[in-house]
Amino acid sequence: STCACVEYYGKALEALIKQVKIMSIHGKMKQKRNKIFTEFRKLPGGILVCTDVMARGIDIPEVHWVLQYDPPSSASAFVHRCGRTARIGNGGSALVFLLPMEESYVNFLSINQKCPMQEMKPQTNVLDLLPKLKSMALADRAVFEKGMKAFVSYVQAYAKHECNLIFRIKDLDFASLARGFALLKMPKMPELRGKCFPDFTPVTVNTDSISFKDKNREKQRQKKLEQQR
Repeated sequence: STCACVEYYGKALEALIKQVKIMSIHGKMKQKRNKIFTEFRKLPGGILVCTDVMARGIDIPEVHWVLQYDPPSSASAFVHRCGRTARIGNGGSALVFLLPMEESYVNFLSINQKCPMQEMKPQTNVLDLLPKLKSMALADRAVFEKGMKAFVSYVQAYAKHECNLIFRIKDLDFASLARGFALLKMPKMPELRGKCFPDFTPVTVNTDSISFKDKNREKQRQKKLEQQR
């Protein structure tokens, strides 16, 4: 749903999935966007992590799956997203992830968009990749900061969902969400002010000590810290 989530999960998938080309696209890229899109179209196979900037008016041949991690902010966008697959007589599948408290969205879509959906049973024997993602954040400040930004942007986007009777920010399990983003600690943001999270355990490491792998960025950070001191 957000550029920050694309940045974070694009990087995560690059590290976690080997021998598959992972590319990322979002609205803030502008000049790079067309180049990435053209490259992706030429690939024999791969994964494109993207925002709704790719939801309509885009033709990529033989897209087998459209995985919607976040439910779109508008019902029409859902149909446009699904329409990226099963084009010109080809088959394809589209999947949207919903929390149990969000399941009435299925009925909403069937009435609003005349779009029938079937439940897909959760996969068994799923690998827990979150410890690896946490290790990446501990090893590189860029990953740590991307995760924090992604979480904040996700919560803010959720709060603005047009179906706010179904997607209720007050019912969102922030601790589970933070664990899903492999966060090392909870960020400071208005939506979390005054709340306690006994189900979330922050790392014991002082996150200020996590450095950038990029030596120039780390040098600049140390310079800023010195000025603040």
